[in-house]
Amino acid sequence: MTSPLRAVILDLGNVLVFHDNGLLFRKLGARAGLSPAEAESRLLATSWTPANRGLLGPEGLRREICRSLGVDLPMDEFNALWNCHFTIHEAVLPRVEGLVGRVKLVLLSNTNVLHVAYLRPLLPVLERFDSLVLSCEVGHVKPEPAIYKEALARAGCAPEEAAFFDDVNEYVQAANALGIRGHLFTTAQSFDAQLKALGL
Repeated sequence: MTSPLRAVILDLGNVLVFHDNGLLFRKLGARAGLSPAEAESRLLATSWTPANRGLLGPEGLRREICRSLGVDLPMDEFNALWNCHFTIHEAVLPRVEGLVGRVKLVLLSNTNVLHVAYLRPLLPVLERFDSLVLSCEVGHVKPEPAIYKEALARAGCAPEEAAFFDDVNEYVQAANALGIRGHLFTTAQSFDAQLKALGL
């Protein structure tokens, strides 16, 4: 018999907000006189994971990324570039609002301090979540088991009582391996069907 669903755990990027990393690397690369591919390569090799693990605060993040790209940008300009690639996924927000009070709502995201600071005011629905499990605050990143276990602990439920939605299949599979009901997020419409199949 299937356990009743008590929690929905949602990713942030490409679920609640779209993030066009190609645009990010193009704009950062252009400012530093680098190709988008070179900008991406440098950032992924140096700054990306430490930022997501919370090892870099706002100024440390600016300094480290500028060092990686070989450019020195003031914080205002850097912050605008660093957050240039986000668009709110308006279609999904009413569906998420509809879950408030019906299940425990938990956000589970690989992110950094500057992206969190930029996005929180744009997503007032986050104030209605029961908990936000942000990699930069807990020190773990998907697909590490520890970050999923933290989300379950915050939701106060067993793995089989939680559904997890993410746009990255590797992260969905990591959730499934722990017994969480993992689902690949693609569109707001498919999210509707997935929620309906879960009895929501």
